[in-house]
Amino acid sequence: MTDSLIAIVPAAGVGQRAGRPDLPKQYRLLAGQPMLRWAVAALLADARIGQVRVAVSPGDERAGAALAGLPRTVCRPCGGPTRAATVAAALDDSNAADSDWILVHDAARPGLPPDALARLIDACLADAVGGLLALPVADTVKAGGPRVRATLDRDGLWLAQTPQMFRAGVLRAALAAVQAGGGTVTDEASAIEAAGHAPLLVPGAMRNFKVTWPDDFELMEKWL
Repeated sequence: MTDSLIAIVPAAGVGQRAGRPDLPKQYRLLAGQPMLRWAVAALLADARIGQVRVAVSPGDERAGAALAGLPRTVCRPCGGPTRAATVAAALDDSNAADSDWILVHDAARPGLPPDALARLIDACLADAVGGLLALPVADTVKAGGPRVRATLDRDGLWLAQTPQMFRAGVLRAALAAVQAGGGTVTDEASAIEAAGHAPLLVPGAMRNFKVTWPDDFELMEKWL
């Protein structure tokens, strides 16, 4: 393998749904360590990832202490107003070659297991497009609010996780196209799809859930 694997962790958000407006959720402690540190350490578990680049907001004074001592880790104050803007800025800041692989991972997914990460990398290295970790939907899905409008067929529906892994050149172009068109995306795969590609769906893991709501912190601590 000659092309580099670079991980990007967008960590410029404040996590408004997590219930602590005074402390961005990526710095909340889980089993004694900031959640961001857990997420980065999970990526470092695979030696094929040459570098983890954490993108934080300009003026962020917490990231240095949260990441202190971690190998192969760079923290850059290039965070933007949206996830897509942060990832695009971090990608540009990385100087990655178009052929390099980029793995984007949520700071709020500290439970990423090593085998799921390895499964994603193995699958994507053999693919022309790349892909993402995801889980098939198991629950019945309702559309509506506050009343049900419809029950959706869950067959073929997946819950997207991260990391999401794509070539740097393809991801850079896809994010630029979304921005130029005035659109919004909530993950990198959406931008890749909008560019006409079909990412791989690679089976993820239950413990790789996104810490979003206040109760999620206690549940994640049990996994960790």
